[in-house]
Amino acid sequence: MNIETLREYCLTKKAVTETFPFDESTLVFKVGGKMFLLTDLVDTFSMNVKCEPEKALELREHYSCVTPGYHMNKKHWNTVAFDGTVNDEILRGWIDDSYELVLASLPARERNAILG
Repeated sequence: MNIETLREYCLTKKAVTETFPFDESTLVFKVGGKMFLLTDLVDTFSMNVKCEPEKALELREHYSCVTPGYHMNKKHWNTVAFDGTVNDEILRGWIDDSYELVLASLPARERNAILG
């Protein structure tokens, strides 16, 4: 996966916006105004994604490219380095999980409006 395929995949999801709230190099994808993925466009290519705490630990144990979320709540966020050790299908699954967790955390009215 490269930055363009990552960006295109995130933007296929309902009600996703992309912003640069921190600086010019940190691209953030949000649903309902809440982050579900961020990536740095300048340094090492990686992504931070939200994850259930138990699953976050499990992924860190099984995949060397997965570490506690850099500059994030380590309990709920993982940083995934795009080093070629994990295929795009698995990466997309982790993106999906993050999106769905954040979407589920939105108030019911907002979530229902997004889902139609």
